[in-house]
Amino acid sequence: MDYTGGSVEAEHLCVLVHGLWGNPNHMVSIAKSLRSQYPADKLYLLLAKRNSGSFTYDGIERGGERVCSEIEEELRLIKGRGGNITKISIVGYSLGGLVARYAVGLLHGKGILDRLECMNFTTFATPHLGVRSPLRGYHNHIWNVLGARTLSASGQQLFTIDKFRNTGQPLLAVLADPNSIFMSGLRKFRRHTLYSNIVNDRSAVYYTTCISKTDPYTNLDEASVTYLPGYEDVIIDPKAPVRRRPRPSRNASLVSISSALVTWLRRIPFLISVAVFVPVGMLFFLLNSFIQNFRSSQRIRLHEKGLAGVSIGDYRGFPLWINEIRTEMEQAYEALNNAQDQAYLASDTDEHNGTAGGDGDESCADCGTMDEASRKLLAHERRISVPAQPTLALAPYQFRMIQSLDSLGWRKYPVWIHKDSHSHAAMIVRWEKDTFSEGKVVLRHWLTEEFLM
Repeated sequence: MDYTGGSVEAEHLCVLVHGLWGNPNHMVSIAKSLRSQYPADKLYLLLAKRNSGSFTYDGIERGGERVCSEIEEELRLIKGRGGNITKISIVGYSLGGLVARYAVGLLHGKGILDRLECMNFTTFATPHLGVRSPLRGYHNHIWNVLGARTLSASGQQLFTIDKFRNTGQPLLAVLADPNSIFMSGLRKFRRHTLYSNIVNDRSAVYYTTCISKTDPYTNLDEASVTYLPGYEDVIIDPKAPVRRRPRPSRNASLVSISSALVTWLRRIPFLISVAVFVPVGMLFFLLNSFIQNFRSSQRIRLHEKGLAGVSIGDYRGFPLWINEIRTEMEQAYEALNNAQDQAYLASDTDEHNGTAGGDGDESCADCGTMDEASRKLLAHERRISVPAQPTLALAPYQFRMIQSLDSLGWRKYPVWIHKDSHSHAAMIVRWEKDTFSEGKVVLRHWLTEEFLM
C-alpha cells in the first residue's frame, strides 16, 4: 500500500524529511501512522526523496534547497489537479530536522509560508546543536575536527567547523540566529515538538537532540524517572525532574556488583567481536568517506552551477537576515562517535583550585581566538552550573543557539528505548523489527498528544 500523496480534497500537506545516509523508506512508519489516523482526503503526505543516500553528504543548505524545491513542485502539482493546500506541517528525522529547518527559512523567504497556516514542526533525534562532543582542551580535535572531514560538507556543518557563506559563522549558528529567515520561518508554526533519546543514541546524543546544556540522564543507575501516564517505560515526563535513588544497603550493593559482573562477563564475546571487526569497519568507513567526499564535491560543483536539477537562483536571491529585508557506514560512524565522553564546564571552585581535570576552560583550543563576549558567556555559564547537574562544556555559540531555539517554546519529550541498543533507529521504527516496538509508542504519543490537524 502506498501511504504517500493524497486526494485533491486534502487541505493539509505534511512533509517528511529523512536523515543522513537515509531514504524515504526510513520514514514509512511515520507515514503509516499518519495515514492510519488521517485519510487521503484529509492529509496529503510528501516523503522528500532528492537527498537520498550519499546525497546527504552535500551540505544542509543544498539539502534544504532540494527539499524546498520538492515542496514547491508538489504544491504546484496539487494546484494543477484542482487541489488547494492551506496548511503545512514538516517532520524531520536526524539530519533531516536540520535540512527541514533550512527549507523552512527558504519557504519563508520566498513568501510561501505567508499563504499557508503553519501547523506542526517536529523533529525526532535531530542534532540541533551539531554533533560536536562537549570536550575541553586540544584533544577535541581528534573527533570534533578530524571526524568532521569524513562526511564532506554536511560533516563540517554538523561539527560546526564551517564558515557559512559570508557570515563568518557556522551554518547551524546562522540557522538559530534570532534575526534570520530560518528562525522567523519557524516562529510561524503553531507547535514545535521534539523527541530525544536519553540513552544508546550513538548518532546524536541527548544534549543536542533536546537542545539542552545539561544531561540529567548520565547515571540512570542512581536515579529514577517518571513516565507520562499511558506511555510508561518509554516517554519520560518532561516536567518531572530526575530523582536520586536512596543509597542501597551493603548487601544490596554486593548483589548489584555481582549482577554487573555477570552482565560484563556475558558481554565478553561481543567485546571480542568488536575488537576484531570494528577496525575493519573503520577502514571501510574512512575509505568510503574519501570516495563519497570526492563524489559529493563533484555534485556540489554541479549544484552551485545550477546543473543538478535545482535552480539555485530561486533560493539565493534574498537575504538570510530578516532585519535586512548506508548501514555499514552508519555503524562505523556511530562507533567512532560513541567513543567520545562528554565533559563539563569547570566550576569556579575547580578553576580556583586547579582541579578541572588538568584542562580548564581557558586552555581550550578555541579560547585563543575567543572574543570578550564569548569569554563572559562561558564565565556566566560556569557560575550558574550546579554540581547535581553540571553544565556541559559547549562552545559559546552553542549556548547562544540554545537560548534562541528555546524562545520557540519547544515541547520536549525524552525517550527511553529499553529493548534495542540502536535507539536512533528504534525511535521512528525505521524498519520492522520486534525490538523497535517502543518506537510505535513514541509515534502514538506524537499523533495522539502533539500533532495538530
